Amino acid sequence: MRNGLRARLAADRPCVNGWLSMSNGYGAELMTRCSWDSLTVDLQHGVHDYASMVACFQGIRFSGIPPLARVASLDSGMIGKALDAGAWGIICPMINSRQEAADFVSACLYPPLGRRSNGPNRAAGYGEPQASYQSFANEEVLVIPMIETGEAVESLDDILDVPGVSGVYIGPSDLAVSMGHPPTFDTEIPEILAIYRRIVAATHRRGQFAGIHCLSADYAARMTQMGLQLVTISSDGLLMTAGALQALDRFRSGIGERE
Repeated sequence: MRNGLRARLAADRPCVNGWLSMSNGYGAELMTRCSWDSLTVDLQHGVHDYASMVACFQGIRFSGIPPLARVASLDSGMIGKALDAGAWGIICPMINSRQEAADFVSACLYPPLGRRSNGPNRAAGYGEPQASYQSFANEEVLVIPMIETGEAVESLDDILDVPGVSGVYIGPSDLAVSMGHPPTFDTEIPEILAIYRRIVAATHRRGQFAGIHCLSADYAARMTQMGLQLVTISSDGLLMTAGALQALDRFRSGIGERE
């Protein structure tokens, strides 16, 4: 089995990513009933630990949707465990320099390109009759540093020029805060939108991709029109809450008790 998300990105097709913040394998399985191009387990701000990440990957497994993980920090041990558990890509927060990007790549790739330790417990199942997982993992794993600070924006070219970096993922709320604005998603701030365009141009020049976390589907579609290829829409928890609120609003309106 190969990484279908990498193939779709390489074909320059827009990709919509689902976000798993709830630590529940059944919830992840339910998300596979939607047409996501990938699903990301959030170990940074989601309510996840290693065991719940594995449970989510197990819930995703038979859908064929590629699982990713957003780790909590640049921790080579946790990055290796997420990859061994079956992540086809790692999103890593707060990558602000060439050295941090190089350390991140090293944690994701096997020698001679990196220092990832061999022991792909669940990921070994991606192997093929004529090719072990280890023989193609370096070609398939997506290495995705987050750009979410002014420092990272200043170091953007250095980060993108590190061999092994697949693309970058914008963290909009942290980026806004670092630029002196309130934390926000789906921004209309001209200064921030200019940074998005700069990131898109820099990645496209190198044959890489840019991604971003959005709250609304409309804004995500706009971002693809700007040239971002990997867009996340909301999260499992927020989408569940929005659906419940809509149902309750319609019910109360129908019986004349709208609050």
